Amino acid sequence: MEKLLIEGGHTLQGQVRVSGAKNSAVALLPATILAEGEVTLEGLPDISDIQTLKGLLEDIGGSVEQNGEDITIDSSNMVSMPLPNGRVKKLRASYYFMGAMLGRFKKAVIGMPGGCNLGPRPIDQHIKGFEALGAQVTNEQGAIYLRADELRGAKIYLDVVSVGATINIMLAAVRAKGKTVIENAAKEPEIIDVATLLNSMGANIKGAGTDVIRIEGVEKLSGCRHTIIPDRIEAGTYTIIAASMGKEVVIDNVIPIHLESLTAKLREMGVQIVEEDDRLIVTTDKVLTSVDIKTLVYPGFPTDLQQPFTALLTQATGTSIVTDTIYSARFKHVDELRRMNANIKVEGSSAVVTGPTKLEGAKVKASDLRAGASLVVAGLMANGVTEIVGVNHIDRGYASLTEKLKNLGANVWREDLQEDEVKNYQNS
Repeated sequence: MEKLLIEGGHTLQGQVRVSGAKNSAVALLPATILAEGEVTLEGLPDISDIQTLKGLLEDIGGSVEQNGEDITIDSSNMVSMPLPNGRVKKLRASYYFMGAMLGRFKKAVIGMPGGCNLGPRPIDQHIKGFEALGAQVTNEQGAIYLRADELRGAKIYLDVVSVGATINIMLAAVRAKGKTVIENAAKEPEIIDVATLLNSMGANIKGAGTDVIRIEGVEKLSGCRHTIIPDRIEAGTYTIIAASMGKEVVIDNVIPIHLESLTAKLREMGVQIVEEDDRLIVTTDKVLTSVDIKTLVYPGFPTDLQQPFTALLTQATGTSIVTDTIYSARFKHVDELRRMNANIKVEGSSAVVTGPTKLEGAKVKASDLRAGASLVVAGLMANGVTEIVGVNHIDRGYASLTEKLKNLGANVWREDLQEDEVKNYQNS
């Protein structure tokens, strides 16, 4: 196991290139199950979740070849192999194997998904959709069993807006008989990305990116090539980092409209952002002003950027209120930021941040992916050296983090954990 060490206080300058979208990739890879042929995905991020999903595809008989950021999957010999645990437990997005395998094989056995512990995140809307399409869904010995004689299109209204449920129902419905309508669908860019792949494979999906998606089922899907969209959360994280310690930082390979909710708040704080076709130029030469944020489904402020943004707010003058309406348990980073001298208190689903406070380097723990990003932002701003354990969480979502930060002028490095540090981490 490793820890990430950051010597804070260094001014950042230069250019960073954003990788392909993690939240697209974890759905695009399972979606390839639906094609009977070769699918090449271009521009995938080099993160641990991709390796986990590659392993799962190989477990069910897929042939997977990787060349840098490109992966080719031949699904011709895939079978509906049960995936009860093991790799499934490593990431929550493994639930996309339910929709993809149900769509192709009309049956699946998938263990309960793992990933970051962000409190209750039920999959009841996924199951509701599968059952509406004609599947029988049962929970047996800790695994979800899905069975259907055939899948038929249906009208499905999601009780809550859910990215995962929207994508999973799409995956199951593309090869169902007849027409499926998903109402109150999520609108995230990653959903459009998945729909674009499926349509390139021969599916008939209309309305992705709106709250009503219409799918006309087809009998067969074939291979294709698809280039993944840039990761808006990684782009947002580096934009926050640039706002925290940057002189002039260029964030390359972005879709600016995907970041509007973030860039609007940063401008409100006093950060200067110039938008070009596929990049942002961020400069900060003013005192930062406090702002309030509330996380909402897209196009609102992303819950995945709440934690790194909270770290930035410790340097803003005044009191900021951060409210997370998506995940009630997404304030585990607060105790760690307090170790670094942040003035934050949690009240229900909100955190009250008072600044500016001079952060001090400390030994801290990343409890989940975006909490880890928050501690990286804080470490870059802090006086002295910050040691972050739980780097495995960060590596799930940020490709080449150490190298990208170094290229901007940060002093960051990794070290192996000592035996006593490993025990302390495992027991904490």
